Amino acid sequence: MLKLIITRVALAVPQLIILSLLAFCITYMVPGSPAAAILGAAATPESIATLEAQLGLDRPFFERLIEWYGGVLQGDFGRSFATARPVTDMLGERLPATFSLMIGGTIIALILGVALGIIGGTKPGSIRDRISTAIASITMSIPEFWLGIILMLIFAVQLGWLPVIAWVPIDHDFFGWLQGIILPSLALGITGAALIARQTRTAMASNMSARYIDSLTAAGVPRNRLIFKYGFKNALVPVLSSTGITISIMLGASFAIEKVFSIPGVGSVLIRAVSGKDFALVQGGVLLIATIIIVVNLILDIAYGIINPKARPE
Repeated sequence: MLKLIITRVALAVPQLIILSLLAFCITYMVPGSPAAAILGAAATPESIATLEAQLGLDRPFFERLIEWYGGVLQGDFGRSFATARPVTDMLGERLPATFSLMIGGTIIALILGVALGIIGGTKPGSIRDRISTAIASITMSIPEFWLGIILMLIFAVQLGWLPVIAWVPIDHDFFGWLQGIILPSLALGITGAALIARQTRTAMASNMSARYIDSLTAAGVPRNRLIFKYGFKNALVPVLSSTGITISIMLGASFAIEKVFSIPGVGSVLIRAVSGKDFALVQGGVLLIATIIIVVNLILDIAYGIINPKARPE
């Protein structure tokens, strides 16, 4: 198992290096000057040139790249062009909101996706299989932001069960945080459950039709035990794979959910940074998101190796 972890971590390092390089290069390929965006329409060529010199944008590309890598290795992503605040501080303030949304959405997606997959996969071709498949197809086609608006109108505006906009840090008020995260988590998780449901359904149908299941059934093993101890346990491998993809998709979709519910997460600050050409903040945010995705996939790869010993390196 230790060899598996070392192998996966070793593979993650070059991924981060390549992604960080792309994050740095792509921002400088965007037309326009960050200094001009900061100064506004009344900026003169002289004032733009002066601000570019202050921001270090007039220096050679490779010099800026080496300096940026040196800072990243020390956990320093530089300073925001617009606010002059450290990028790490700005992102760190918003990470709890993004993590709360992602954890809530992932829990909803897993519960709903696995439940639909088991319901359909245990009796392929039945009415309940068709219904669960139809539900998964519908949730896959619904835009997250639209579902968020509908949930808000029903449960917050019409019924008044939950607050419309009520983000509260978890360390300030746990129950307030829980109330404020339910609707955005549902909007994110319901749409993210479709892929997990399909993969679970396919794996369950395949496992429940295997010969060893027939043998266990003939031996008198209860149906529930067959489903959860044998069928679902062997279906966990594709479920883990689909969960990694789902989390990556939801991380991108969370930007829209943050906007709908006014959640102060990483997505909202990155959207403003892109429109304002705040390159330092964009670079740090992209690298942070890439790191989160790589870490999630690393954890799932290790879990995959635990479940399936054949996947472990020799």
